[in-house]
Parts: sequence; structure tokens; C-alpha cells
Amino acid sequence: MAKLAKAEGLTGLRKAAILMISLDVDSSAKLMANLSTDEVERVSMEIAKLDDEIPAEIRDAVLREFYQTHLASKYVEQGGIEFARQLLEKSLSPEEAAKILAQLENTIQLAPFHFLKQVDSEHLLMYISDEHPQTISLIMAHLPPKQAAEILVGLPAKKQLEVVKRICRMEQTTPEAIRMVEQGLESRLASLVTQSLESAGGVQAVAEMLNLCDRTTEKGILENLEEADPDMVEQIRKLMFVFEDIILVNDKGIQSVLREVENDELATALKTASEAMQEKIFKNMSTRAAEIIRENMEFMGPVRLADVEQAQQHIVDIVRRLEESGDVIISGRGGDDNVVV
Repeated sequence: MAKLAKAEGLTGLRKAAILMISLDVDSSAKLMANLSTDEVERVSMEIAKLDDEIPAEIRDAVLREFYQTHLASKYVEQGGIEFARQLLEKSLSPEEAAKILAQLENTIQLAPFHFLKQVDSEHLLMYISDEHPQTISLIMAHLPPKQAAEILVGLPAKKQLEVVKRICRMEQTTPEAIRMVEQGLESRLASLVTQSLESAGGVQAVAEMLNLCDRTTEKGILENLEEADPDMVEQIRKLMFVFEDIILVNDKGIQSVLREVENDELATALKTASEAMQEKIFKNMSTRAAEIIRENMEFMGPVRLADVEQAQQHIVDIVRRLEESGDVIISGRGGDDNVVV
């Protein structure tokens, strides 16, 4: 087999294979988990073909391209293609920025409902709120969790329940069904979906949405849904992460979280926490620091519930971020005894 040439001459499949073997095992496994069965098979076969030593400059080029493309996709989500171009050109040459964005635009054009990701949630809610729950659930299942959560919060309670139930039960949707809904949005239609089945929805999607909703919405949906389908609610709860679940975080993870939380905010968050939860936090602090937090809690007086929930949500957001980076271990997450996330 010939030696590998420049990175520019590699196929997307070959780059994916090189990326997988260049990362550590845990990171590669996380990426593989986002691929379809067919994609996993094709990447695995390509990895098997890499029987020559890959030059360090090729590995570096592939890793750099992956990072830059990932960064560009974040910029696009924040402000669109032009916004991403402006930011990328500050760190890359115009040619490199244009190449990355061209690759990204090709991917975006194939994504169902991609044009709705740049639409203000309030306007989108006004546009689809009167649609049938099945139509709303299909649209929401293809939106980023944060945007879907904003839509969910704005729906009437009865429709919230209907939409959540349909998303939970959704597995695969034909391109024709997606196309019909896209065409129903007329002026916002940007492209047609591919001819392969699009996987979206499911219990995981609902858990991500509810994690981003306010507590009142989350509680109302789960309580109403539990009356109709308690098994479904149990599945959702297992996938959700709330403030009291921090008690399941390993001690090293707790210490990482505490380094990013101010004393006043921590004292506020612990106001309604269980005794076990408080002890979990205090044992991962110095004796003096724990005393300061206890004193703050004692002398701060009455605190609005909304302020407590806001402080707790900020800490949960920190845990989720560390969870994604692999800096936190949570016991019993998703039914396993020990899950590294």
C-alpha cells in the first residue's frame, strides 16, 4: 500500500479513520456513538486498511481540520455563515476559512429544517403553535435542544404533553414526511432532505429538552405524562440530570465544579438541598470554606425560590459541561453502576 499523501488529497472516510486512531479510546468511542451502524462499519473497515504508519504531519492536519470545522459549526449556530466567516478569518487565512465553510455549508444544506435553527424561537413558536402536535414534534425533534426547549415552554400545557409523547415515540421518519412539513413552511424552505431515513426524536431528545426548560414546565410535563405513561417518564428521568443528582458525582468531579462556583451562589443553591447533598458538597471543601458557606446560608435570610433555582441551574450547567469533557464520573447514570461521562 502506498504511503499516505498530503491531507488535502484524502477522502472524508480516510480522514475519519485517521481521526479515530489519533484520538484516545474514550473520545473515539464517543464519536462512534454518534454514527449510524453503516457509518461505523465503513469507518471501521477504513481503519483496518491503515496498515502503514501515518506521518505525524498528516495526523496533525486531520486533527486541525476536525477542530476548525467543529469550531466553525459552533459559529454558524451562533450567528450564521457570514458570522462564522468573520471569526474564522481572524485566526485562519481567507482561503482556509472559505474551504472549511464550504464543507460546512454542504453538510448544512442536507440537514432537515436547518433553516429554522437561525429563526428566533419566539417567532417560530408563533408560526407553528397552531399546528398539529405531530407536526410540531417532527420540527422540534430536528432542532437543537435549547431551541426546542424554548418552543416547548411556550406551548399550552395540553399541547406540551401531546408533543412530548410523540417525540418519545418517534424513531425514524421518511424523507417524504419531512419534505411535506418543510414545504408547509413555504417561505422558509431551504432544501430537501436526503433519501435516507432521518433518525430523530426519542426519549433522549425529550430529556435534553426538559433539562433546558424551567422547573415549572419540566415538573408539569412529567407529572401529566406520568398519568398516561409512567414507564416513559421513568425512562426520561433516568436520562435527565437535576441539581440533586450532583450527589452522584465523584469527589474529584465535585471539586472541579466547586472551583467554578462563587460562595454566595453555592450558599443560595444549597438552601433547598437535602442534608445528604449538603454533606456531599461540604466534605469536598476545606473545613474553613464549609464553615463560611454554612454561615452564609444561616445569615442570608429568606431567599426567593426563583433565585435558588437559578443558582442550582448554573451549577448543573457547569456539571454538564464537565460531563461532556469527561472530567466528571457519575454513579448509576442511565442504569449503569459506573458511567464515565
